Amino acid sequence: MSDSQKYNRVAIALHWLLALALLGQLFLGFWMEGVPKEPPGVRAGWFNIHKSIGLILALLIVLRVIWRLMHTPPALPALPAWQKTAANWSHRLLYTCMVLMPLSGFLGSSFTPYPIKFFGTPLPRLWEASADLKELFGAVHTTTGFVMAALVALHIAAAVLHAVRRDGVVQRMSLMGSADVQQG
Repeated sequence: MSDSQKYNRVAIALHWLLALALLGQLFLGFWMEGVPKEPPGVRAGWFNIHKSIGLILALLIVLRVIWRLMHTPPALPALPAWQKTAANWSHRLLYTCMVLMPLSGFLGSSFTPYPIKFFGTPLPRLWEASADLKELFGAVHTTTGFVMAALVALHIAAAVLHAVRRDGVVQRMSLMGSADVQQG
């Protein structure tokens, strides 16, 4: 596969770093919902870790979106039109979820009576607490989490299918033999 058919190293690194971090964050988010509220502080501690990681991921997501807007991805290999359309829409939805997750999480947390803590350091309050807005953004955050989990499962299933078929799709995001080309 030529370098012009592959993503460059920055795009590949951002993809894999965010893929692993977002998977971990999704698992942490779903897991910590089951953490009991007693003894006091344990559940809040996990939520604060989740929020701190979420803030870091938000910055990485902004970098990834900026990188993606400034770099055209390499063309897909020959695939049926419906697969190209499905890939296009699933990527759009994944990017939408990647933006909505930290944004809705931050806003939902901002409207609670408790401060957001970044690894223990309280952040300034931007507005007054609002139970209604906390509920709204919390619902968006939770719903987006389920949508994103389904999209990630679909993305992984498609990657496995393309890897088995060896049709060139997976090789575009492979670290093996990537070069610093100006795409992706």
